[in-house]
Amino acid sequence: MADQKETISTINNLIETLKDGQKGFKEAADAVNDPQLKSLFTEYSQQRSRFASELQTEARSVGEAEPETGGSAAGAMHRGWINLKSAITSKDEGAILAECERGEDSAVQEFEKAMRNDLVSPVRDIVSRQYSEIKSAHDRIKNLRDAAKKAA
Repeated sequence: MADQKETISTINNLIETLKDGQKGFKEAADAVNDPQLKSLFTEYSQQRSRFASELQTEARSVGEAEPETGGSAAGAMHRGWINLKSAITSKDEGAILAECERGEDSAVQEFEKAMRNDLVSPVRDIVSRQYSEIKSAHDRIKNLRDAAKKAA
């Protein structure tokens, strides 16, 4: 069983990952013209916000007085969202999808890493459920990116 410090550290890391994704998807939604993509990115941004709130609640329940509340500049770079700005500037929806997928690759890896830790039951269940939804989002974005590549 992971000790309390390790559990809190894992949760805070996932919260940062989710906050970076929330911000990245919001920026992507603001940048695209396609109404379906705009809606999808907005939905994923809101999903990441909900997920982060859930984990903040869990962090408090395992003894963390001040759970993580935001992403980080370094975290955004490590989590794949750093090149989103240049894709947005170009207004290239294929490039924006590619950068969102890169951010999702990173989120999937962070959640997989967290699940290798021996987390306490309610935390493990939440992380596992969120992981499956993030993996599903990743796969959907990857398919959209592949379709955009073929159309170009």
